Amino acid sequence: MTALVTEETEGFVRKLGINRPEKRNAMNIALIEQLSAAFARAEADESVRVSVLFAHGPVFTAGLDLMDVFPRLGEAATLFGAAGIDPWATHGPARTKPLVVAIHGKCLTLGIELALAADVTVASDDATFEQIEIDRGIFPFGGGTARWVQAVGWGNAMQYLLTGDALDAREAHRLGLVQRVVARDALLPAAMEIANKIASKPPLAVKATLESARTAVLEGERAAATKLLPAIQRLAATEDVQEALAAWMQKRAPTFHGR
Repeated sequence: MTALVTEETEGFVRKLGINRPEKRNAMNIALIEQLSAAFARAEADESVRVSVLFAHGPVFTAGLDLMDVFPRLGEAATLFGAAGIDPWATHGPARTKPLVVAIHGKCLTLGIELALAADVTVASDDATFEQIEIDRGIFPFGGGTARWVQAVGWGNAMQYLLTGDALDAREAHRLGLVQRVVARDALLPAAMEIANKIASKPPLAVKATLESARTAVLEGERAAATKLLPAIQRLAATEDVQEALAAWMQKRAPTFHGR
């Protein structure tokens, strides 16, 4: 099978590269399944603490490969393959480890939804974004309708969801769709810098922070609040907390093991 997703590990960071540039990285069923499987491998690998998703070739993605995927849109839950992780955290099992996404060139439809499902998104200054499902008679099925609103507010979200208009990297950053804009040649280094900084933190605390934030978004602040004290109590008993305090007292860099 042709590898449509590259995988490389640097320290605690797993780099995943979308690799179908001859089709402008359009996401067909095979690419989605391979991406899902790569996420699952990163999730299962205890040496991996953070993933960085980028794309090979001149664009991040032309979005959904409609000719390939359209016949199975009604079976969206089956697109991710057996035991895979849903990169969009909408139709299947979700990841628990942080994800940084690096976007360059054109980013359409499911690519934008990948950015919205990520924890941090970096864009190159040549990036453009288009959520054009409305032009095809459908709407975003990767969680985009909810996440656009959460990220940029109702009016801003509807402006782009209902018109399919393009926005550039600076406007995406102003709205909060992406968190950082850098020069094209600095894109992957910037994403890796963020990922390595996250990976240097206590892994259990990182996981608990993500879980608490997601609970607040999906279930509401009250649901998240009920889990705060038990979660802090669990963390307080970990070796990582002891190491963090010891390193602070001894004025040295900590070493965390996630236990």
